[in-house]
Amino acid sequence: MRLICYPLGGRTPKIRPAPQRRPWMDGTPEAFANRCLPLVIANSHGWEILAPRGFEARWDGGVGLASIQVRGLPEDKSKDNEHLPISHFGSGVLTFHVTGLFRTEPSYDLYVTGPVNRPKDGIMALTGVVETDWTPATFTMNWLFTHPGVTVRFENDEPICHIFPVQRGLLERTEPEFRDLGQDPDLKEAHAAWSASRAGFLQGLKAKEVEALKKKWEKTYFQGIMADGGKYPEHRTKLALRHFARAPAPVDSSKDDQGE
Repeated sequence: MRLICYPLGGRTPKIRPAPQRRPWMDGTPEAFANRCLPLVIANSHGWEILAPRGFEARWDGGVGLASIQVRGLPEDKSKDNEHLPISHFGSGVLTFHVTGLFRTEPSYDLYVTGPVNRPKDGIMALTGVVETDWTPATFTMNWLFTHPGVTVRFENDEPICHIFPVQRGLLERTEPEFRDLGQDPDLKEAHAAWSASRAGFLQGLKAKEVEALKKKWEKTYFQGIMADGGKYPEHRTKLALRHFARAPAPVDSSKDDQGE
């Protein structure tokens, strides 16, 4: 599977594999939020596009383009305002131009959303799905102010966008349904055992039992432990995404044909 970015305008977007850690998660007592594996996997489930420079933006509540004011950070000596987002759509929408044309393999779209599990006061990222296997058009990354009169600040290299490929048509081919848990006796038994184990562990913590206090938290899901005590073979505790790398230049075969 290839995900290709063609830089435009002589500017290569700053893109990185999304990291697992988040400052707010590290700041929880004993960094307990990092024990939530679904959060950790989601954090790194794709690539982040970073802000090319720091700035502040403010929306006065109006619908016109002039209702958003953007300025580079005073400590940033750059005079290149092309790196700044703009008010392109009005109605409190702040727009970033992504200086790259993306290509996915046939039948794959690009899911374009805000930085995952990175809340930001006063503004929220909007989400789009782009058919990047055929369109020659670029996309913009847009954020919507949630209330007027608040100055939001983005630092240089702060994530502004999160992307990952998704298979087109998979959702339409999905057949969602409800079933009675009793229809799957093995799953019902496994769930009951897990539920009892978790309830017992939480009760142990509450009663300050030594073994429960040593464990601190129940690790069966984090470790991929199944009901029979075995480990699920495809269980993951982290993702290892590749960095965008410069592809080698194509070889000119005509020179070889001429003996050069």
